[in-house]
Amino acid sequence: MISIIIPILNEAETIEDLLFHLIDHSSLENISEIIVVDGGSTDGSQEIIKNLDLKIKLLSSPKGRAKQMNLGAKMATGDILYFLHADSFPPLHFDELIISEVKKGNNAGCFRLQFDSKHWWLRLASWLTQFSWRASRGGDQSQFITRALFDEIGGYDENYVIYEDNILINELYDRKEFVVINKKIKTSARLYRKHGVWKLQYHFWTIYVKKWFGASAEDLLTYYKKYIC
Repeated sequence: MISIIIPILNEAETIEDLLFHLIDHSSLENISEIIVVDGGSTDGSQEIIKNLDLKIKLLSSPKGRAKQMNLGAKMATGDILYFLHADSFPPLHFDELIISEVKKGNNAGCFRLQFDSKHWWLRLASWLTQFSWRASRGGDQSQFITRALFDEIGGYDENYVIYEDNILINELYDRKEFVVINKKIKTSARLYRKHGVWKLQYHFWTIYVKKWFGASAEDLLTYYKKYIC
């Protein structure tokens, strides 16, 4: 059984569509619950979820995706945890695809990515995510992981306000516990549209290189706040 965990902060524009998408694209007998963890939304996101009558577990948490996802995992009952961003829409039968991989002995992984943009660079970047290279990974591809492996690692590192997905992914790669499912999850390119593709990509690369050379969680956050927030 899969527990779907979605951290949100001001996602009124997408959360309703995502929740219905999850229900329409999976078999409910495979889903333990859908848990939405709100980090202090002020745009009515919580009210939208409460009014849907979909039996969604809605939790409140201090702001920060790592903290939000760890809280969701703590409250989850499934033996497979599936962490999903609020603007990423998994493929049809995503639940069966995940369960199939776990049965093969693949205890963690993600889907390949497709941006909702026709920009040639984002199309290329999306195409590259089908390969197993660590540099092609990111939270927008979603993350499934068995409860046992998640607990063994210790969950998401809450010292990281950004880059928390990659910290966990690095742990999984070091353990050779990662598989890429060759089906596409469609995610929003809204941040690229806001900042410009090349400008944002440059900053993402800079953050990646900074971490490679040993930058602290605080250093990465300072850079992110200065150039991206």
